[in-house]
Formats: sequence, structure tokens, C-alpha cells
Amino acid sequence: MIIDIDLKDKAYKVYIDEAIKINKDYAILTNTTLEKLYLEDVINKIGKKPKVIIVIPDGEQYKNIDSVNYILDELFKAEISRSDLLVNLGGGVISDIGGFVASIYKRGISHINIATTLLASVDAAVGGKTGINNKYGKNLIGTFKQPSAVYIYTNYFKTLEQRELSAAMAEVVKMALCFDLEFYKKLSALNYENIFENILEFVEKSIKIKANVVINDEFEDNLRMKLNYGHTFAHVIENETNYNTYLHGEAVSMGIVMANRLAYNLGFISKEFEIGIKNTLNNFKLPTEYKINSKNSFYEGFFQDKKTLSGKINFILLDNKEMSIIKNDINQKVILDTLGEFE
Repeated sequence: MIIDIDLKDKAYKVYIDEAIKINKDYAILTNTTLEKLYLEDVINKIGKKPKVIIVIPDGEQYKNIDSVNYILDELFKAEISRSDLLVNLGGGVISDIGGFVASIYKRGISHINIATTLLASVDAAVGGKTGINNKYGKNLIGTFKQPSAVYIYTNYFKTLEQRELSAAMAEVVKMALCFDLEFYKKLSALNYENIFENILEFVEKSIKIKANVVINDEFEDNLRMKLNYGHTFAHVIENETNYNTYLHGEAVSMGIVMANRLAYNLGFISKEFEIGIKNTLNNFKLPTEYKINSKNSFYEGFFQDKKTLSGKINFILLDNKEMSIIKNDINQKVILDTLGEFE
């Protein structure tokens, strides 16, 4: 299956279970876990050895400037040129950090993403957002850099643990709720046991939704911001827990629940809809409860988010009338009262 991402002069294709086509010299970036699982298979698929293999530790906590400096050093030592290619083999962390490095190494080289997780396949590998984390928050250092191609091999998903598969479903549910309610209705009737039998549809629909959004708003000026539904809360959760307690999708799941409570308190959605979404997330074995230590410190965490502009917090909320909306004029007391329900 091949899906076109029609970004005019930056257009590329997403290849699902298709042969890899690389006609350049390349470097490959992966992590310690994936090195053992997929590296040899991918090199065999490409048909020639890379100039250098760069391996970083596995985990969101390593998506930082230290890893960037290490990757850059390895690229320079291997004398990777501007005409060469960086191959990012991994999940969201690898595609984010690899894309970022590709955008700054010698002012930019081409890169491709080979997604090894369901989460990366439906979200991070496509769309060109790159980034790393720092003490102030998630992905606050980054660029927009579209890949030259994306490759997805669904047989790789069979090695994923339950938590990783479940985490991906938070992003699938998110996209369905914001842009395709018929798709959401189908998801709401399924559970974790149904993931593999529907996995191609989940990947295809999610990529097509995201592609349409990115084509219409590549640099996240408006429409693309809606893909951050649940993320305003999730990024604070991840930062508070030092990126080593929850997988990204797990934080998104809890963030969706919190965003829905705010939407309900504002009268945008019904209690029935709010509970139904929470049940859907639970059915995919996702966590839906996060206990806040301090509503005031959690509230302050919002102001480190990229979507906060001129001191106004942009919340992406569901609305019975418009599916998803962007709100930046919510009364502080309503926000704090909502957060207080999770203390």
C-alpha cells in the first residue's frame, strides 16, 4: 500500500509493507532495543551497508540535546555529506530526534523514517515535526522537516508489548474524534483484542487523516493544532513524571480524559459522550486516571507548551457542534476548578 503526502515541492510517499528504495549512501540511526530486533533485516532490505550505524539508548528520556550532540559527532566522524541520507529506524523518539538532526546537520540533509511502532506509524513518522525535550517541556526545541519517504512494516508490530500497542491507540482515537466520527464509532465498538485484525485500517485511516491536515496546514498555524487534542495536558503529565513513567500515548489518553472534563464543564460535550470516550480508551487498555499533586503547578506547566501564545493557553476541545475546536479564552477559574477534580 502506498499513500501520497502531496506537499507540492516537498511531496513524499508512505510505503506500507513495500520494498525499500534507497539509491544514496546513508547513515542509520536506531536505539539499543531495535538494533537487536530489526537492524539486520532493514540493512538486508536496503541491499547495501550504511556508512555508519548510530545507536542511542532506548527511551523518551534520551530525546535530548546530549543525544543530538552524540549523533552529530558520529555523522561528522563518518564524513556524511549533504548528498547522503539519514535513515531513522525506530518509533517516535527516533523519528523526532533523527528528523531534528537531519534538519541541522550541515544545514540539512535528507532523511527517511522506518517506523517500527504502531504509534510512530500513525503519528510521529508522518508530517515533518521534529524535536527534542528539555527541562521546560516536550518538543520545545525542534524544526519542521519533511522526510523523503516513510516505510512501515506491520510485521514489526508483532514484537510490541501490550503497553506500546495500547499507547498507539490513543493517537488513533484522537484523530478519529477530531476528524472522523464514523471512524470513532467503529473504534468505540472494539477493544484491545481487535487491534491486529484491524491494524492496516487503523494505519491507513490515521495516515490519511494526518496527511490531509498537514497538506492544509504544514506549519501548525490553525488546523494542525487540532492534532494536539489531549496533548496540552499530556505534555505537562510527561514533564511532571520526567518522561520515564508513562509512554507518550498513555499520557495522551489521560490528557484526553482531562480535556474532555474541561469541555464538559464548559458545556461543549455531554456527560454521556465524555464517559463513552473514557470507556473506549479503557477498552484499549489505556490508563485514564492521573492524580495531580498541585493544580496550580500543573496550570503553570501549560505556559511552557508550544501552543501557548502571548500568554494565552490554546486548548483543543471536542464540541458537539463542530467536532473539535481551539479555545484560548477560557476563564482561569474554570481551568483550575477542572484541574482540582483530578487532585
